[in-house]
Amino acid sequence: MKKLMKFLVRKVPRKHLIRFSFIFRPILSVLYKGKKYECPICGGKFRKFLPFGNSGEANRLCPGCLSLERHRLLWLYFQNKTGIFTEKLKVMHVAPEQPYYKRFRKASNIEYITADLESPIADVKMDLHDIPFDENTFDVVICNHVLEH
Repeated sequence: MKKLMKFLVRKVPRKHLIRFSFIFRPILSVLYKGKKYECPICGGKFRKFLPFGNSGEANRLCPGCLSLERHRLLWLYFQNKTGIFTEKLKVMHVAPEQPYYKRFRKASNIEYITADLESPIADVKMDLHDIPFDENTFDVVICNHVLEH
């Protein structure tokens, strides 16, 4: 699995990985089911997490929602330190990450808009250098995947 993940991360463009993940994620979730690790985003319990990264570091990617450590940490921050799940907010998510996508989309208190140059799950195709929205349009802008680089 480690070699496969290294190959995918290095050779397959992100937009294709996103498309394929919708097919393989449910299978991985069942194959890795267990009790040792619990993901705070999807609530899934697994025997281990998948390897991920250019060098295929072990135990990083949740098989249930495909979250990495940074996604899980940010999720806990959202839950414990913000009102993003309780307040009425307009949120723009730049370079949307899959672990958050469906959960924010379903939240009744959030008007959720995604934006990216290439992502197949983006509502708006845009470059951060040329944002097509007026100032103060959004209460929250999540730009985690961009800032991470």
